[in-house]
Amino acid sequence: MKTLSISLLTLLSAMLIIACVNPPDYPDTPVIKYLGINKMQINQGISSLPNDTLSIRFSFTDGDGDLSINDTTDVFLYDSRFPSLVNPYKIPTIPLDGTGNGIRGEITVNIRNNNQGICCIENGFPCPNNAQNPIDTFSYEIQIRDRAGNMSNRIRTETIDIICR
Repeated sequence: MKTLSISLLTLLSAMLIIACVNPPDYPDTPVIKYLGINKMQINQGISSLPNDTLSIRFSFTDGDGDLSINDTTDVFLYDSRFPSLVNPYKIPTIPLDGTGNGIRGEITVNIRNNNQGICCIENGFPCPNNAQNPIDTFSYEIQIRDRAGNMSNRIRTETIDIICR
């Protein structure tokens, strides 16, 4: 009987502690944090070389949980060699149900090198077949947008080497 009362007291104490935990307080503007990439070197995307994928991971928080807009892009990658050009990507739709206290998670963007997805640039031309320079370097800058149009902070990957064969 004494064991049962101690167990009930312990269970009641645990439930009170859990009930007192406050939900996270994230800002309504998305915030992202760079987590890493799967490789620092990749072949450029031409038909004579094998297909490969560069994976970029980052975490996010959003206080009002309104990420992922239907039928539009909401992840933006900027190539350091052409900062005014954007490579748009889509976050899968996240339903609003249950996101009132904010959301957090991780996103992985996979970029294939096939069909000139990742290319060396030489003399202003993409994907040279016989490049004079064996390696091109660049990085990505990443930003996301929520349904209200709020843009997150920008994060940057490490420098990535592209093998230009």
